[in-house]
Amino acid sequence: MNYELKIDVSPVYELLDSFMLYVTRKWSSNLDIGPDWVNDVESNIPPQKITALMEAANWPFEDYDVLYAWAYSRGPAAKVLQFLDELESATLEESFLRVAPFVSNFTLEQCHRIKSSYIPLLRLWHEQYFRHVEQKILPLLIEDASEKKMLESKMEKVALIEYASGGVVIEDLPNLETIVLLPTVHNRPINTYCFYKTMVIIQYPVDVPLDDEDEPPTVLLRMTKALSDPTRLRLLRYVAHEPKTLWEMQSELNQSREMLMHHLMILRVAGLLRIHLQGENNERFSIRPDGASELQLFLESYIRL
Repeated sequence: MNYELKIDVSPVYELLDSFMLYVTRKWSSNLDIGPDWVNDVESNIPPQKITALMEAANWPFEDYDVLYAWAYSRGPAAKVLQFLDELESATLEESFLRVAPFVSNFTLEQCHRIKSSYIPLLRLWHEQYFRHVEQKILPLLIEDASEKKMLESKMEKVALIEYASGGVVIEDLPNLETIVLLPTVHNRPINTYCFYKTMVIIQYPVDVPLDDEDEPPTVLLRMTKALSDPTRLRLLRYVAHEPKTLWEMQSELNQSREMLMHHLMILRVAGLLRIHLQGENNERFSIRPDGASELQLFLESYIRL
């Protein structure tokens, strides 16, 4: 496939990640930061400011596609306040023209709503939360992105994307010109992806060092949890030989969509499942062979065989 692969790193993406996770409470039970993260954050924010931030809870989730496109168009390694200052000072037309090449059916009205609504809240989020964690997170992002960049000359693009993301496989995507890999801390261990006109942004979880080597590593706990349920074991067996769509799983396994999505998410975060992308809303799932070997490696390393 003839596309350009970019590995980008910027605290702006992490600002957007953390804000999105806070206001939407998305994936909270599957994240390494844990379901208590929101309560921990709110213990240090005045109630009236929490109320202001939560105005965004019911805004369209697609707004974040626009915010990430703005961050990407700004270029790598932008500083958070510099990014927000530039976005605020730009005219409506300038802001629109930065995003329109990426986002389909984007309008000036949408641009005005997102620009005027999110900038004050992102400033507030930076002031109340993100500036306190940025310097701890940024070195992890930079180190991981540097490692992936070194692998560019040693691995095929498809293989590097799957390795970095822990299971995202890019197949034939029409009009694809660019894939952007973004390391993320707040979204760990979930890989996420966003489709644009000619670009796909894939966020992948960074490797975070263990605080206590005597404790089982988080990745090993995720794997053993995923494999402890008979339904998930049957799912892995079902997708072992060829990729399957969600519809095929519903039909042939007689499972509800909601229950399948729950089990698939747990297998995804454990690194045991591949996601084959053939376009927006066109996904297939298969077993990730590397996951089984990684399970053995982590288990043997922890128990010191």
